[in-house]
Amino acid sequence: MARSSRCCRWVLPRDNLKLMDDLNTLKPTVFASVPRLYNKIYAAITNAVKESGGLKERLFHAAYDAKRQAIINGRNPSPVWDKLVFNKIKARLGGRVRVMSSGASPLSPDVMEFLRICFGGDILEGYGMTETSCVITLMDVGDISIGHVGSPNPACEVKLVDVPEMNYTSEDQPYPRGEICARGPIIFQGYYKDEVQTREVIDEDGWLHTGDIGLWLPGGRLKIIDRKKNIFKLAQGEYIAPEKIENVYAKCKFIAQCFVYGDSFNSCLVAVVAVEPEVLKSWAALEGIQYEDLRQLCSDPRARAAVLADMDSIGKEAQLRGFEFVKAVTLVAEPFTLENGLLTPTFKVKRPQAKAYFAKEITDMYAQLLDAESAKPKL
Repeated sequence: MARSSRCCRWVLPRDNLKLMDDLNTLKPTVFASVPRLYNKIYAAITNAVKESGGLKERLFHAAYDAKRQAIINGRNPSPVWDKLVFNKIKARLGGRVRVMSSGASPLSPDVMEFLRICFGGDILEGYGMTETSCVITLMDVGDISIGHVGSPNPACEVKLVDVPEMNYTSEDQPYPRGEICARGPIIFQGYYKDEVQTREVIDEDGWLHTGDIGLWLPGGRLKIIDRKKNIFKLAQGEYIAPEKIENVYAKCKFIAQCFVYGDSFNSCLVAVVAVEPEVLKSWAALEGIQYEDLRQLCSDPRARAAVLADMDSIGKEAQLRGFEFVKAVTLVAEPFTLENGLLTPTFKVKRPQAKAYFAKEITDMYAQLLDAESAKPKL
């Protein structure tokens, strides 16, 4: 993160500078992206504001709070705040963006609110799959509520099916909960030459079982709350949805990507973090830490401790439960990519592949935790 001389200016890492140049040239009115980039934008702005300090920081927060209250109360915010503060931020995306959309994975509600206030216009989140020609649900233009993915696409039906083994049912109060299923002309006919897998996801009545858990909010809005697949149980019997925890930690300034792991043989979680190079290097410079390259810095215990402390702070803000906190972390300089087989085309972590890829790191973290526990004095 480069410090700016003016409040609310922000700079993304070097590998995103080409994107920023393109945005300034093209000046889009609609900006479609994924939470990974929006989280980076959020972290860049908030870190720049903290570094500005003094009057500039107070001015940003005064503008932010005033504009937030106006939106909540259904009023048009004063244009003064945009002229003083937010137009400088809007300019980084070309200055003309009226609609921003998010998909592929959940966008944190507070990040969505932050983008809406800083950039103005509509921030829309949708939900869908490749198997459903993308959109199952989408937020309505003008909907100022957050924390949901909108109402069903008119081209499909959506229902929730009980998942008793996870205690999600249609009788749940105050809102019915269950696995999200969709049916209609947008649903695919099946996987190519794979009848077995097709029958696993499409039932005899034509409903596609998504594997996601949702609940119905007032107004027919759908909220994603869990994942039927990709859950595991810790040794003490607690169920963990790692993607939910990864989305929380994505707001950590040090984190570019995160893979949270646990299993039924261990009672706590560990994580492998692909770091934001410039942020970690800036931290090291402030701490006076010497290193030859990024890999050496990632292996420094002081760097791991700093990242874990920041993750703990973010986890507390998000009110994670005790067993949802990561207890050990490994930092890696190499990002998760399509090329190294760790990401899907929609930038989700391939969990089985990541488990195999980082098998040694996972084993070492649990061994270190066991040694630390054994070293504690016994009563």
